[in-house]
Amino acid sequence: MNFLFKIIDFFYQKKKYSFLKKKISKDMDILIDVGAHHGDTINEFLDIFSIKKIYAFEPSKKNFIKLRKKVEKIKKKRSVEIKIFPFGLGKKEEILDLNEITDGVSNTFNNLNFDSPYFKKKKLFTTLFGIKRFIKNKVSTKIICLKEFIKKENIDKIDFIKIDTEGFEFNILLGLEEDIKKTHYILFEHHYDNMIIKNYKFTDIHKLLKNNGFKKIFKTKMPFRKSFDYIYENKN
Repeated sequence: MNFLFKIIDFFYQKKKYSFLKKKISKDMDILIDVGAHHGDTINEFLDIFSIKKIYAFEPSKKNFIKLRKKVEKIKKKRSVEIKIFPFGLGKKEEILDLNEITDGVSNTFNNLNFDSPYFKKKKLFTTLFGIKRFIKNKVSTKIICLKEFIKKENIDKIDFIKIDTEGFEFNILLGLEEDIKKTHYILFEHHYDNMIIKNYKFTDIHKLLKNNGFKKIFKTKMPFRKSFDYIYENKN
């Protein structure tokens, strides 16, 4: 099933990265990848940008193992510093349960609405591929906030933050606090379906970014999903 999604997403991702290539300078000092999964974003960014340092976060233990292996291979081929961390990001330091979804790409810290039409459709689709359990595990996971991480790493500015955390994006942005102004570009995914129970709406993210000098410069719908990718630029 994941292989099928990769084929479908290839052309979708190509459009997004084509835009980034035209919009952003080739040289980049710092990229923060939140929800790094298996390291696909790292590879894709390194194909079009020259990046000095990458910080990648992946809370799923299973995904983190694959991410670490991918990063080891990348370091042998490319001249880039990559640091990976096996925990999540949020608006404060705490311990949360990570719902590990069987497909490996929908892991979320949020609760799920099992009565939602989208959940029923997704469960039916996964069942067709022989997957009987939708939620595989609940794993206690450490959460930190980006503001404290930035302080610890002595980061003065961030060229790009990519966030793909299945309904936890707003929490991560809140965790930046005033350091959000140190960031030039932010790419995030937002789900409009009601499968993931969130405590915010897209308008909350938009208002937060707008109030801190950001402007929306890109929007595209993900194939077969009620989800969009957005890119905001800090105009200050």
